[in-house]
Formats: sequence, structure tokens, C-alpha cells
Amino acid sequence: MLVVLGFFLLLNGARGFGILPGDSQSHLDITDTAILNATVQVCRALAETEGNVFTTPAQPFTVRDVATACGARNSIRSFQLAIVTIKFRNVRVDIRQVLNASFHFDDESFAAGRNIIVGGLITVKNNINQEDFEAARENLGTILHPLQDFYSHSNWVENGNQFPNSNLIRSDTSIGNIAAVNRATCRSCNGDDCSDNILEDIKRDNVLTSGYFSLFPTVPFKPAGKCSHGGTFDRTSNINPTGGINKDTADSEHGNLHQAAANLAAMATSEILENIRQDVDDVPFLRMLGISRGSGKALCFVIDTTESMSDDIAAVRAATSSLIDDVAGTEDQPQSFILVPFNDPEVGPLMRTTDPQDFKGFVDGLSASGGGDEAERSLTGLQLGLMGSPRSSDIFVFTDAPAEDVELKTTVIALIERSQSVVNFLIAGTTVENRRRSSNRIAAADSQVYRDIAQAAGGLAVEVETDELLNATTIIRQISNSSVVTLLQASRGPGSAESFTFLVDETTMNTRIYITGNSTTFTVTNPAGTTHGVMGNILFTLSSVGNLDILELIPAEGRWTLAITSANPYSLRVTAQSPIDFLVDFVEIVPGGNEFDVLDTRPTACNNGSLLVTLTGGETAEVTGVTLVEAAGTGEVAGTVEPQGSGQFLVRVDKIPSVPFVVRVDGTANNASFEFQRQSPTNFQASNLTIRGEVNNNLVPGTPFSVPFSVSEDRGGNFSVTVTTNDQRFTTSAPGSVQLQPGVPSNNTVMVFAPLNTPSGTTITLTVEVKNPDSGDTNYLILRIGVFNTVTDLTAPVCEFLSSVICVRMSSTESWAVSLRVSDGADGTGVERVTRRQGNGTLKVETSLSDGNVTLVNYNASCADPDLVLEAVDRVGNTVACAFNAFNAFPASGGVAALVSQVHLVWALNLALGLLHSLW
Repeated sequence: MLVVLGFFLLLNGARGFGILPGDSQSHLDITDTAILNATVQVCRALAETEGNVFTTPAQPFTVRDVATACGARNSIRSFQLAIVTIKFRNVRVDIRQVLNASFHFDDESFAAGRNIIVGGLITVKNNINQEDFEAARENLGTILHPLQDFYSHSNWVENGNQFPNSNLIRSDTSIGNIAAVNRATCRSCNGDDCSDNILEDIKRDNVLTSGYFSLFPTVPFKPAGKCSHGGTFDRTSNINPTGGINKDTADSEHGNLHQAAANLAAMATSEILENIRQDVDDVPFLRMLGISRGSGKALCFVIDTTESMSDDIAAVRAATSSLIDDVAGTEDQPQSFILVPFNDPEVGPLMRTTDPQDFKGFVDGLSASGGGDEAERSLTGLQLGLMGSPRSSDIFVFTDAPAEDVELKTTVIALIERSQSVVNFLIAGTTVENRRRSSNRIAAADSQVYRDIAQAAGGLAVEVETDELLNATTIIRQISNSSVVTLLQASRGPGSAESFTFLVDETTMNTRIYITGNSTTFTVTNPAGTTHGVMGNILFTLSSVGNLDILELIPAEGRWTLAITSANPYSLRVTAQSPIDFLVDFVEIVPGGNEFDVLDTRPTACNNGSLLVTLTGGETAEVTGVTLVEAAGTGEVAGTVEPQGSGQFLVRVDKIPSVPFVVRVDGTANNASFEFQRQSPTNFQASNLTIRGEVNNNLVPGTPFSVPFSVSEDRGGNFSVTVTTNDQRFTTSAPGSVQLQPGVPSNNTVMVFAPLNTPSGTTITLTVEVKNPDSGDTNYLILRIGVFNTVTDLTAPVCEFLSSVICVRMSSTESWAVSLRVSDGADGTGVERVTRRQGNGTLKVETSLSDGNVTLVNYNASCADPDLVLEAVDRVGNTVACAFNAFNAFPASGGVAALVSQVHLVWALNLALGLLHSLW
């Protein structure tokens, strides 16, 4: 019900900055521009620190130009994905929290609104510190919405303020002079003219108020004399005093101030981004936004560590070491590395790092032990890897045994659909004496589950001998490159001959065909009609690893044909490297409008549906067609494409296939000078089940946490329910089944419990899977739950002056020095780090051995470099900036150095000026 209301209000611009195209600024516009500007500023600062020249891209900034300017061309796709995630989460607040005044600063709910922002801000920083960038993006998008709404829904602009309210992102200060509950704030509008409806004394005393809002005429609560939000759907606006004060669009009651409100919202967005950047540092901040000097992708290894894998682990270790040595420090280095070991019965822990040498250390630390039975918990390990990896990761599973936990197959495939990660299996042979099996490979029936999952994930299931694992590193390098795109993928049963076509365009290079299966024969024909092998024609080079054939094509633009005949099942994948690719999300759409929310579940089978396609890497590219293609057949459903701007295209289809399918995108680029074709590596499925759920709060460790969800199905019946999380320490309770009446939603609850020692900032990935045991029809709900420990440390660290040597005159031959103590107080959480924001001298930071809560700092520099600004951050994100100058007298011993909050303000204002220039 709330989702429907949210869509209805979004369509009519009733709950926040408008969404529809037009003269008004929207949450999407403000967020997109602020992120691009912030990224440019951080990349410039990082380049200057490293002594490099930074070239500012031309305005207006684009994802491609900004990533390139940051020296991160291979991060274009991940950068776009990060921005899309943040924007979608921002807009989702208007849909999922439509009647929650705190998320919109309505009803004078200033304290509650700030708590959402401050609590979420702490969570974002903890997410980044734990390198859970996906969770950080989602949480950031959520808190940006109320932050931006403050300027549209309150009277901050009407009171003459020209800068953001910085206290919205701090918990230890006052938001402002908030109107008392019994204080009148508005008079009725003069007809349609509401320009003068705020009372004079409210403006004179700089009192803070916001409009009241109610959608329902039966409960239009508004205290006497208070302002209303306003608009057609606000029932309080008909109660004296009538009218409203919102500035959501240029047509709102206070629409004459819409641009001023949008400008302040943009500046505030810049300010909160800078606050995050200052506290987590430049490189982690950029990684949160998908920007890195490497590939922009995550690489995850899920490795079997049972006894029979002893020789294989040594080979995996050698393969990993070779891979890391090849990519470390290059454009192909993954943004992050993830390792998940699995044994019997232990699985995990998940280990995550951005440092390639640390990852080598993780793998080097693996040892084989245990096991004993034939099958292992490989799918549990893969499930943990999928839950802990960001979207569009590359995941490799190393094992020599069948899956013991085959019941997780549908859950794993659901996670693959949601994350759109590519999963590959390297299934090792059994050649040592202590192998559990008599044959040198696991049985075909046992490995079928791996082939099915690999096909669903657009990956490969490669069966190799132990001595071939090192050669398999080549496969990892080829298919985990950030610029790899899918031109075609399919799977077929045995006994039939079929021809496949795919398009190679002028942007593609290193085009490869991967065919997994046994006893396959194939014929390749290039765009000129030449067939390989006929009259000595050479169109590709062939290499093989295990049951995998790799064909590397001789470059030729145009449409190629591949004819395959096989007596056994096989899978086919054609890839290339290209800057042009796409992201796809299935969405719910408002009838008659262009507003949408990304589905957390499968779309409805055999019904109409919508998806959003976002092009990446092709600034002049256009989508000309989108088709849903059966993954194991020839059926196709074409969609209607509606451009949305900024490289996004809304696609409507009349009927979602009832069988697994892929998404094919056709388009043109470079002003239609050439055509291209891309395909999603992920197989998608639809369902007749509908499942909905929402998480509105953070989980507190040691306290039971309730997650409501509802299930419905047109025919009804008894359905099974399976609940899993990404950490075995978290316990859950939920009904094992639900009895559904035809078309009637059944409301249910999952209880989640996290141990007391769960770190704040941890993200719980909760999967609720509902299945029809008769038909096998399955749908799922995947939710992220943030863990938030109550923060009692609201005080920033203190910089205490110890001693100094000052300069007499400006000279490059003379030097100055300062020593200080940084502490967080007896009741503080401790100093997390001390970093330099200004100054090029030598900085030495060390933690006191006698008191871990005290950090000693020594700094010396040339007198020609007289200014020093240090920033100290405690473990919950409280920050202080301390300034020193080579020519000034320092405070007496024990005194506190000056706080330079102006440092943040000047940076934020410079950023905001660039942002406002873009908006204008």
C-alpha cells in the first residue's frame, strides 16, 4: 500500500524535489551533479598530493570524463553503477517512506530527521572503513533524501539563510531555534498567493519551522497556527491557516524560492560528501564511488579447503600469486579482493581487502584439512561470497567435490540475479592417492548443479586437472577485466545443431568465444562470409583447458556466425573488451508516468513489466532496441524503448517470459556511424509469486529485530519459506511455510538477532525465499540491514600543544617544528587516525604505549612551508581540525590548539560553487 501511495505522490511531485523532467531541480539532478563535482575535487586533491597534474574535464561533467580525468578509465562502469545506486536509494525514500515525516522534515520533526542523517552518516563511514562499499552507497542515498528535503520543506530559505545548515550532520550541536509546539508560524495564503504566509516574528527571530502533511482527510493532524506542506494531496493545507510553504518545484506554493532551495540542497550534499571524505580519506572515498586506479571491479575467490584439495590449493596459491603479480598497480587491478574458504562443516570467514599483497597473504594462509565425506558445502561458500561482494563482481569457485548443500541452488541463483555477478567454477581433477573418488573427475550428474549456476551467472564451469590450474589463471585474467562485455551467451541440450550470430563493432577488441562441453564441433564464419578452415582460411586461434575451448578471433567488424553440433549439453559465451556496456534493473513503474523503483524481487511472469537500461562508456550512444531472449531457446520478447536522458532508457515489455532469459541491447554510437549489440551475462527469471518487505531502521546488537514481509499468489496454496543471512553468527526465526488464499497477501515476520559483539557498520544481507513445492516457482526478497551500536561518544578529539620551535624569518634553509598530543578523553572511543590536510613537512604519528587513547604527533618543515593543518578522527567519526603556523606563538603546554572548522567550510564552498555552476 505504501509503495502505491509513494508512486502516486511521486507522480504528482507531492513529497520532495520534483522527479519529472522540467524546469525544476530534482533529487536525481542534485545528487548526480554533487557526486560528479565531489569526485573531481577529490581527484584533484589526490593528484596534487601525489605531485601529479590534474586536468579538469569540461563542464557539464560526465561520468566518462570524470573517471578519465581521475586516471580511472576502467572504472567508468563501476562509477556509473555507484551513482545509479545512490540515486535510486534517494528516490526510494519517497516511495517506501512516503508517510514518515522524519524522512522529509515535515511536521517540524527536526530532531528525528537529524537523527536519521547523523545515524546514517556514521553507518556510511563504518561501511567504508569495513570496505563494504555497496552498503555505503545504499545508506548514503537514503540519508541524502531527508538532507535535501530540509531545504525544500522547512523555512530555512525564507529566513534568509544563504548557506547550508551544517548542524544537520552533527549530533552535538543545535539545529536552530525550533518553533515551540504551541507557537503559530503561518497565516492563511491570500488565495493562490502564499508568498507572505509565514509570520513576521518567525522570520525576525529566525525561528525554524516546517509544513505539516497528511494524505488522509480523516487524520489531518496540524496544531493550531502551524504551516502546511501544501499541494493538492496535502489535506492539512485546507485547514486554517491554509496553503503551504514547500519549494519542491517551481510551481509549488513557495516555488519562487525553488531554485534557492535546490542550490542549498546541492551545497549541503557537497558538504556531507566532504564530511565523509575527510573522515575516511581520499582513496576509500573514491572507492565507495566506484573509482579506483584499477579495474573498478571486485574479484572474489571461493576456495574448498578440505584435505583432498591439498595439491589443488597449492596450485590455486601459485595461480593467485601469478595473477596478483600481473595486475598489481596496473589498470587491471581489481578494486577489491574477497576470499571465502569453505570446509566441512565450517564456512568462512569472508576476508576482504583492497591491497593485493594482503590478498596474497590470505590465500597463502590457507591449508587443507578435514572433509571426509564425498560432498562439500560449496554452495554455502558461494552464497557467502555473493552476499559479501558488490554488484557485478567476478567470482571464482575452486573445488574438487560435488555440492553437499544442493538445496541452496535456488537461493544462490536468486543472489546472482540480484547482484548480476559472474560466477565461474574451476573444478579440479582428482589425481593424488588420498582422493575420495575412484575416478579422476566428479560425476557428470554431481557437477550439473555447477553448470546450471554458471549458466545462470553468465560464467563458465571448467573441469581441469590439478596441473592445469595455473593455466586457468589465463581464463581469470581474460574474463575478469573491467572492460569485458558480453556479446552473446546461450546454453543448449544435446543432439541438436544450431547457428548463432553476434555483432563485432569498431570499439571491440580481443573478441573470444568460450565453449564448455564435451564432443562439440563448431564452424566459424566471419562477416565477409569466409569460413574457418576452408581453403586454408584462418579466422581464430584455438586453445583448450579441460573441457573448455577458447577461440580468439582475428579482428573483423560485422556479424559473425557460429554453428555448433554436440552430442552433449554445452554452453556458449562470446566476450570482447569495449568501453560500451549497459546496466539493467527491473523496475516498478507508475502508470502514465516515468517514475520507478528498482525491484528487490523477480518480476511477474507472463505479465507486462518494465526495466531500466543505463548505458556506460558511450557518451554519444543510443539504445535502439531491447529484447528479452530465452537463455536455452530461441523465443524473444521485444520491448518499447523510451529515452530518459543521461544515458538511461526505460523499456516496457508486454509479457515477461516464464522461462530464464537474458537481456539483449541493440544500439548505435558515434552519431549512428556504427551499430553495437550487447547482452547481459546474467540469466533472469520471473515468478507468479509476489513478495514485498522493507527495512526502516538499523539493527542494534543483542536486540531482536523484526523484518515484516508479505507474500501473495493468484491461485493460493501452501508455500515453503527459507531464510538465510550472510553470517552464521546471526540467528533468524521465521515461519517455515505460509498458507495463501488466492490473491490475498499474507503478512509475516522474520526475526533477526545479532550478537552483542557485532561491529557497528556491519551489514546483514537477509534473503527470504518463498517456493511453490508443486510447480517449483520461486521468488525471493533480498534486504540489507545495517548494524548500529548506540553512540555515546559525541565529542571530537582534542589537540594538546606540547612544544615547538618557531621561525624567525621565511627561509628554505631554516626549519620549524611542533609536538602535540591528540586524545579522545577518558570516555571517548579512541583516536582512529591523525592525517595532514595542509603542509609538506615530515609527519610522525605514534600511539602511546601507556595509553592507547593518546596519539603523539611530531612535525617539522621548512620555514618556507609555514602552515600545518592536521585532522584527527575518533572511532565513531567525530572530527577536529587543528592549525599551526611557523611564525605564531603556540599556546602554553596543555593548551588546546585552535579548531579550524573553516577548512571544511572553504572546501565545501569551493565545491558548491562548481556544483551550482553545473546546475545553472
